[in-house]
Amino acid sequence: MLTDAQIKNLPLPEKRQLIPVDKASGLYLIHQPSDAKSWAVWYRIDGIQTKLTLGTYPTVSLKTARKLALEAKGAAAGGKDPAAVKRAAREARKAADATADHVADVVDSFVKKYLAKRAKPSWAKEAERLLRIEIVPKFGKKRLGEIKDTDVHALLEDIAERAPRTSNLTFAVFRKLCNWAMSLDGGKLLKISPCVGVKALSADNTRDRVLSDEEVRLAWRAFESIGWPFGPICQLLVLTGARRDEVGSMRWGEIDLATKTWMLPKERTKNKRPHEIPLSYAAVEVIRALPRVEGKASLVFSTTGATAVSGFSRAKASVDRVIVETMKEQAEARGEHPETVVPPEHWTFHDIRRSVATNLQRLGVRLEVTEAILNHISGSRAGIVGIYQRHKYSDEARQALDAWARRLDAIVNGAPAENVIEFASARG
Repeated sequence: MLTDAQIKNLPLPEKRQLIPVDKASGLYLIHQPSDAKSWAVWYRIDGIQTKLTLGTYPTVSLKTARKLALEAKGAAAGGKDPAAVKRAAREARKAADATADHVADVVDSFVKKYLAKRAKPSWAKEAERLLRIEIVPKFGKKRLGEIKDTDVHALLEDIAERAPRTSNLTFAVFRKLCNWAMSLDGGKLLKISPCVGVKALSADNTRDRVLSDEEVRLAWRAFESIGWPFGPICQLLVLTGARRDEVGSMRWGEIDLATKTWMLPKERTKNKRPHEIPLSYAAVEVIRALPRVEGKASLVFSTTGATAVSGFSRAKASVDRVIVETMKEQAEARGEHPETVVPPEHWTFHDIRRSVATNLQRLGVRLEVTEAILNHISGSRAGIVGIYQRHKYSDEARQALDAWARRLDAIVNGAPAENVIEFASARG
């Protein structure tokens, strides 16, 4: 039986040597001409002689090598192949390493190693929720290092269309995750954050943005230009004041063209209350012109028949491009240089909803009617009064949206101003 002293004093071999250590364990020392030494054990599994490498000497001591060899022989006697187990573990580690920098896996690590240990519980819970809901569905299968600043900006724009504050919070959380990832292993996981150079959308500025009449006219023409499916979606946003995802996921079964009504079920509204939206003559015209895509979901806006359309950020980019092109054409027609055109201040699809509300107020629509149209349960419609009066304003809401459709026609096509009837009673 070999001892540590004998192993250390072994003469340098001319060729690879296989030196038995003891019969009981089946342990061997492999000695290379380079003087490198390693341990191995041979055993039989299903009648086949099999080798298992146990490590190098002196990293693995003689005592440890003997123990590992005995364990391997015992496993083989029980019908388990320790070499196969080792290969499987190695492959699992490789697979884990291959996906360790995928965003979904980084999120898991961030939640366990940072949020759970170093963040306040309330913030940790909200941060994890935002990562799971907003980041993973979009970036989850990508490697963190593959995410670009343009990807982050597009995501923030997309979120801001439906929830400006959520966009800012999501950005703060994702930026924290990226900074944490850069601090690991000397930047092995992430060297440069994709959040560098990206600015959060200011909640205050976003909430105040209202489109001017000229901007509404330019936007409407752009909606006509980009066509199906986002053109009609955007037109209905303007005509109804509904939320982007409410229109984007509209079902044919929710629409009654005979009564010119769109009934949103509570499952599809932000406040989880059913919402009846009167459809103006203009909204009905838009809907009647839409193609029908077959599918069990009965979606109005779908290219597959199974899922609602996506890609609002790309659609907004197309709208912006058409608006600028139109402005340049107008400048040329006036004899001005098209390159002097200044694009409109940044706006989002969510700003359309605020712009509709503002125009309804300009028309003299009472605040509670505007709130009813937007399905806001706040202010004058909050509490017990709101519960008993939530259907009270259906007639007023229809009159208001019809008036807004006429006003929109005047903005877009220059219809006579006398066609627009203001609600004088609201001004008293």
